[in-house]
Amino acid sequence: MTKGTRTYQWCIALLLCFVQTAGIAMYGQNRPRAAAKRQQLEHADSLKRLPQVAPDSLNVQTESALQRVSAADSLAIADSIAAENKKRLLEMTSSTTPQVSPTPTDSINGALNKKVFIPNPTKATWLALVIPGGGQIYNRKYWKLPIIYGGFAGCAYALTWNNKMYKDYMQAYKDAALGNWEANSIHDLLPPGYLDRTPKTQITETLRKRKDTYRRYRDLSIFAFIGVYLISVIDAYVDAELSNFDITPDLSMRVEPAVINSQYSIGSSNKSVGVQCSFRF
Repeated sequence: MTKGTRTYQWCIALLLCFVQTAGIAMYGQNRPRAAAKRQQLEHADSLKRLPQVAPDSLNVQTESALQRVSAADSLAIADSIAAENKKRLLEMTSSTTPQVSPTPTDSINGALNKKVFIPNPTKATWLALVIPGGGQIYNRKYWKLPIIYGGFAGCAYALTWNNKMYKDYMQAYKDAALGNWEANSIHDLLPPGYLDRTPKTQITETLRKRKDTYRRYRDLSIFAFIGVYLISVIDAYVDAELSNFDITPDLSMRVEPAVINSQYSIGSSNKSVGVQCSFRF
């Protein structure tokens, strides 16, 4: 037997082994598929043998089943929420809470509702011009009213007194100038016996000087009255204008002793002791 024939026989044998192996593999794969097909057919036959159920009854049963499931779920959720709340309540009651002092609500409401009063300078000025002391009342500076009305009362008393004395000496001077020495206006102003031991010219000059003096005092009383009135008006305006002025510790004046270096001193030392005044804005 030749070498080529042997090779041919070995190839045929190997091909037959390969075909046999492939057939075994395909048979092993087809058997489960056939079994599965037989099982599906048997299951279909069993379903056909079962009694037919109406679709409405199936829907009712499905809905009832869903309701039971939802009710069971809701009960489980409610139980879990109640357990969680109970656990948190126990934690809150067991933990120590800080003691906080209660704040009175009346004081808070009063502080919120309290309005800051800021006077109007123009209105305060007009009230002070129309009514003496009206600007101070508008600015709510009531403690200034006794000072202002006291000044008005003093000026009014001085004006009345000086005017009365001026009229009396004016009448006495007229009677003395006319030579009517027996008039009551002269005897009421002069001490007893003064008319007999004093020359008439001197008495006439004295009456004239006193007349002029009381007239000057009367005029000064009028100016003082006007001055108090103007001061009340100016005070009302300035007080209203500076009502919201910022007064802080930065606005201050300080006076203290200090050692000052003098460049023009003659001698060995060019330092001197003095007082230093500093302003802070």
